[in-house]
Amino acid sequence: MTQFYKYDKEFELESGVKLPSLTIAYDTYGKRNAVSSNVIWVCHALTANSDVADWWPHTVEQGCFLDPEKYFTVCANFLGSHYGTTGPLSENPATGEAWYGDFPRITVRDMVRAHQLLAEYLGIKQVKLLIGSSIGGFQCLEWSVMQPDFAERAAFIATTPRTKPWASAFNESQRMAIESDPSYGERNAEAGLNGLAIARSIALLSYRGGMAYDKTQEDTNPDEASFERRVHSYQRYQGEKLRRRFNAYSYVRLSEAVDSHNLGRGRGKVEDVLKQIRAKSLVVAITSDILFPPSDHQILIDNIPDVEYHLIDSDFGHDGFLVEHKQLNDIILNFLGENND
Repeated sequence: MTQFYKYDKEFELESGVKLPSLTIAYDTYGKRNAVSSNVIWVCHALTANSDVADWWPHTVEQGCFLDPEKYFTVCANFLGSHYGTTGPLSENPATGEAWYGDFPRITVRDMVRAHQLLAEYLGIKQVKLLIGSSIGGFQCLEWSVMQPDFAERAAFIATTPRTKPWASAFNESQRMAIESDPSYGERNAEAGLNGLAIARSIALLSYRGGMAYDKTQEDTNPDEASFERRVHSYQRYQGEKLRRRFNAYSYVRLSEAVDSHNLGRGRGKVEDVLKQIRAKSLVVAITSDILFPPSDHQILIDNIPDVEYHLIDSDFGHDGFLVEHKQLNDIILNFLGENND
C-alpha cells in the first residue's frame, strides 16, 4: 500500500526556486532486518509509480531479485510525477490551487534530494542495492555521486550519464505534440491529453525500435495491401492508455528533467565524476536499445572503478529491461551473490 511522507519545510530546487512543502509517495515490500542490511532501493522510470510490483514484472516475487521474503524494498515516486509525490496537479499551498503549468522545472538531482529526505525519514543510512533503469538509472548515478557511501552496490540499467541529442530530440517532438493540443495551458487536469496520447505514440518508437515492432505488430496477412494496419491500432491504443492514467503537465516537466540530465554539470568532466562512485557497480545494456544504446554505456564501464558489465540480447529495445526479466533476474542475483548460496 502506498504511503506518504510530508515534508513541511521549503524544498529548494537546483534552479533556486523553492517549493513551499513536499509530499513523497512511496511503497515498501518485505521487512527490514534488525541491522538494516537487506534494504534495496528502486528508482523508477518515466511514467511508472512507486508500486514496483505494478510495473516491473516478475521482480517482487519469491526467487527474484526483489524477493520480499529476503529483502526490504523501497521505491519512491519521484518529484514532478503524477502518482502522489508533489507535481503539477498538486496543490500549491501559496495559492490554494493546483500548480498546472506553473510547476517549476526540475532536475534529476532534485528528484534524488527528495529521495534522500525520505531515506532520512525512514532511518535508512545505507542500502544493499540501489537499482534503476532509464531515468531510474539517472537517479542512481546521481545518488551514487551525491552520497557515495549510500549504496553498497548499484545497478545502472539501460541508462546514460548524460542525455544526448538523439534522446532529447524524441522528447522535444513529444512536447511539440502536447503543445499543439489547443487545450494545453488550460488550468485543469484534462488539458493537453490528446497531445499526450500522440506524444506517447512517438515515445514508443524509441522504447521499442524496429525489430520489436516488426516482430510483434505484423499483419495477419502481410502480403495483402491494406490501408488499415495492425500497428495503427497499437499506436492509438498505447497513446490512449497513457492518456487515461497520466497528465500532460507532469509529462512535459519530466521530459525536460530527462533533457537536463548531465552528471558532469557543475562538477567537471563526466569521466572524472564517474570515478567518484564507490559502490560496487553493475552496468546492463540491451543490444537493440536505440534510446540509450550499448555504446552509451561504454563511458560507465571505462570509468566507474568497481564495475561489471552485461549485455542483454533482446529484440525489444529499451523496453527490454521490462520484457527480459529472466535474463535480468539472473544477472542481478549473481551480482548480489545470491546464485552462489
